[in-house]
Amino acid sequence: MVAIGEIGDKTQLLALILSARFRRPVPIILGILCATLLNHGLAGLLGGWIRDSIGPDTLRWGLGVSFLAIAAWALKADKLDEGPQPIGRYGAFAVTLVAFFLAEIGDKTQVATVALAARFDSLAAVVAGTTAGMLLADVPAVFLADRASTRIPFAAIRYIAAALFAAMGIAALAGFKFG
Repeated sequence: MVAIGEIGDKTQLLALILSARFRRPVPIILGILCATLLNHGLAGLLGGWIRDSIGPDTLRWGLGVSFLAIAAWALKADKLDEGPQPIGRYGAFAVTLVAFFLAEIGDKTQVATVALAARFDSLAAVVAGTTAGMLLADVPAVFLADRASTRIPFAAIRYIAAALFAAMGIAALAGFKFG
């Protein structure tokens, strides 16, 4: 779900921009990996705290509504804010690390990580899964910076992601146990 939800997201656009600017895929990919592990690790800890602090019925309703909200959010196309170009003296890795960490704060993939960690007991599995989803969507963008953005049907993928998140929300509200 995270991989599909990430396609066309602002962090994927950021991967395209950083790749075009630095033309150094390995440090960019390592920056994405480290930023995502840190960001989603913190989000997963928050989700675990929520799971341990809230009763099962309240948690089920909160998760259901959260997934439905993420589904609605997935329908909105992301645009990267116009602003100054990153300063090159810090290098591709450092700029990517900071930019991705900050771009993920409050993003739908971070919210999804909180929701998944609130639902599933294994923090490591949730963070590994959401991080793999981010990399699955962002690494190709790094390698295909110029060609990928014109050939990927972002609107259709947003609808698929929204449908998946909505299905998870409805299932949670209906009391379906995921795993």
